[in-house]
Amino acid sequence: MPLDSKEKKRLRSVGHTLKPVVTIATRGFTEATRLEINRALDDHELIKVSVRAGSREARAAITREICSTCPAELVQAIGNIILLYRPAEKPNPRLSNLLR
Repeated sequence: MPLDSKEKKRLRSVGHTLKPVVTIATRGFTEATRLEINRALDDHELIKVSVRAGSREARAAITREICSTCPAELVQAIGNIILLYRPAEKPNPRLSNLLR
C-alpha cells in the first residue's frame, strides 16, 4: 500500500481543504478514537486528524501507532495535523473525499 510521490502530491492537494475529523488530546490514542478514525477512513478514505500531544516525539509516536493500528498510510504531517489515507473497498461517492 505504499504511495508514490505523485499519488501523495495528489492526495495532499485534495486534503488541503479538509478539516480535522478527529482530535487526539490529553487522553491520547484511546479505543474510542481508534474506532472513530476507522469509521472516518471507511467513509471518507482521506482524513485529517489533529494530534494535540505535548512534544514532537509524542506526536510522532501517536502517528505511528495510528498508522499501524488502523492500517492507514501517512500522507503528510505538519505540526499538529496529520493526513491519513486508506482506500475503501466500496467507496461511496457521496462520502468519499476522493470521488467528490
